Amino acid sequence: MTLTEKLLARAAGKSQVSAGDNIWVNADVLMTHDVCGPGTIGVFKREFGQNAKVWDRNRVVIIPDHYIFTSDSKSNRNVDILRDFVREQEIPYFYDVIDDPNGAWKFDATKGLLKRQYGSQYAGVCHAALPQKGHTRPGEVLFGTDSHTCMAGAFNQFATGIGNTDAGFVMGTGKLLIKVPSTIGFRLEGKLQLGVMAKDIILHAIGEIGFDGATYQAMQFHGSGIATLSMDDRMTVANMAIEAGGKNAIFPFDARTAEYVDARTRLNGTRSTYEPVEVDHDQKFTREIVIDLSKLEPTVACHPDPGQRKSAKELSHIQLDRAYVGSCTGGKTSDFVEFARVLRGKKVVIDTFGVPATPEIVHDLQNTRWGNQTIWDILVSAGVQMTENAGCSACLGGPVDTFGRMNAPMKCISATNRNFPGRMGHKESQVFLASPATVAASALAGRVADPREYMS
Repeated sequence: MTLTEKLLARAAGKSQVSAGDNIWVNADVLMTHDVCGPGTIGVFKREFGQNAKVWDRNRVVIIPDHYIFTSDSKSNRNVDILRDFVREQEIPYFYDVIDDPNGAWKFDATKGLLKRQYGSQYAGVCHAALPQKGHTRPGEVLFGTDSHTCMAGAFNQFATGIGNTDAGFVMGTGKLLIKVPSTIGFRLEGKLQLGVMAKDIILHAIGEIGFDGATYQAMQFHGSGIATLSMDDRMTVANMAIEAGGKNAIFPFDARTAEYVDARTRLNGTRSTYEPVEVDHDQKFTREIVIDLSKLEPTVACHPDPGQRKSAKELSHIQLDRAYVGSCTGGKTSDFVEFARVLRGKKVVIDTFGVPATPEIVHDLQNTRWGNQTIWDILVSAGVQMTENAGCSACLGGPVDTFGRMNAPMKCISATNRNFPGRMGHKESQVFLASPATVAASALAGRVADPREYMS
């Protein structure tokens, strides 16, 4: 069996499953956030009763992150709905924006968008916060009310996004009926070269199969090249499986996975036991694609979908209005380090925005020194508008006062994960997806640029 098949078989209490089987799967974790949480809660109460209790309060994780730092009153209200539900259900894993469990959230626009406006429990973007807070364990099943939940597949999990109706059912029963997906194998070999990042791996892969090329299939990444990828790299790759229509992405378990998970569960006091699934030598894929990491180049996905792959060099004629680094797939500490590596000692020539994914990443950037400057200061000195308010921000548009949102037609190069029309704001804008290094080079040039032009 493939990794996905083995994991789902275990979760269903079966010795064997095959692609196409319909099976009841036990959930290990259900995650929801401020956009889908209120709807999920509504479904749960409608179907199970106003006084019903969730199936296991220790397995529900609620992370407000999407429409947080905005004056939009309905967005602020959504966080309050989550807080009321958490108090009613006595759910321990709620990463609130404020510290008062009986309070109400209201964004203060007079303080501006750059300075911190959250309390001590706030965790930032759910997909980055889940592993940081110790909620991603190998061999488990994670359901989340967000399509990029597949990012947790980096940790040898079956992790997938579901809708509010399914989430309401899981909330009440801890189970979900799943059709076992077939698997496309991606064998990674070699090692990435200077100026090439994990984002280039997944943009290349999606370009190979198309933005619908893995529809309701698992994308399994394996091979000798895996050992060269950090957990941040693996998360970047797994995050965008949904951009090819994938049901989930999954990586094999290794010592690097264990090191990360063991440290995070210990730090946060979350459940520390887990049982990874191992690769079978006789596993069968619908197809297998070999990617030589050493031959990849800085890659860009052009408007209007992530499958429109070209090399950065091919697009040097595209003039840009804006650059953006952030989100679950592009706002990690390592992403900003590579962003800063290109920008250090230089100045951007277009509006450039930086949004760390979590408060922990804000802390990393403001306290890690590179010479006589912190990473944060290097970026600010280069002209990047950096906000301390970690979150999704303009990755998915949001209300008009969202930091970095495009409120007029323009061309933006972004380290985010999706570029359908209107994704980052104005429906006539164009978004070019690229690695943080490529975004940095392009911010310096004012056009799409290969980061190797700025690196030695």
